Amino acid sequence: MTVTRLDMIEVAKPWGRHALWPGFANPPGDGEAIGEIWFDAPGRDLPLLVKYLFTSEKLSIQVHPHDALAQANGHPHGKEECWIVLAAEPGATLGLGTTRSLSNAELSSAALDGSIESLMDWKSVKAGDVVHVRPGTVHAIGAGITLIEVQQNIYLTYRLYDYGRPRELHLEDGVPASKAEPFINPARIEHLGKGREAIVQGGHFTVERWQGSGSQSVALPAAMAGWAIPVTGGGSIDGHNVEAGECWLVEGNARFDVDPDSEWLFAYPYGQPILELTRPLG
Repeated sequence: MTVTRLDMIEVAKPWGRHALWPGFANPPGDGEAIGEIWFDAPGRDLPLLVKYLFTSEKLSIQVHPHDALAQANGHPHGKEECWIVLAAEPGATLGLGTTRSLSNAELSSAALDGSIESLMDWKSVKAGDVVHVRPGTVHAIGAGITLIEVQQNIYLTYRLYDYGRPRELHLEDGVPASKAEPFINPARIEHLGKGREAIVQGGHFTVERWQGSGSQSVALPAAMAGWAIPVTGGGSIDGHNVEAGECWLVEGNARFDVDPDSEWLFAYPYGQPILELTRPLG
């Protein structure tokens, strides 16, 4: 059994914010805006990465490749991700897929002349929404959103359009990696017991949501790690105090004590729920 509090890394972004999320200290008003917070274990090559994102502007329209295409281009694997929305301002949207199917030539042309922005399917978003972004999905995160992202651990993003910002586009790699088509969200909630549900499964990882309170033991398969993310409230893992705004890596068997009125996420790199829990949360 190993329980490790992951290092928190603040990432300044021009589209970031000075008002973050409970559990995080807001940056000073005259300091750089924080757009992302990453949780990392220095010196370890872990399969998943957990982030918080805080947006004040639209992020670029982009795509991530699947494993085979990424490996053909010299990368170890592709990038699959999911978003758990914590807060969204009125009118906030996520760009998910395109309003109609586009050929590679149409997608490239739309990215170059800017019409891709109007071809994106901008979907309204609210707190509690869960989106599973499979590789190949053309996507963008809009302004005024706070979310948690769980992803395959790699920095591999092909930028298709950036609203005129002076940043490089990656159409040569990004267009062939894209499925420019209407999006069907594969995220489905599966109830696994009292206070426990799978909110993302399939592909490279599962994300569970735990709500309630109580004590339980968790058994992870050998050589598999789990990411414990207290979203609200807190508790302890094997006697280590755990609070919102943290992320803990758990390996082997561990005892979880979840405080009342808490919500936690637990992610692990397997495409279906496999955790053994001694008792449900109540």
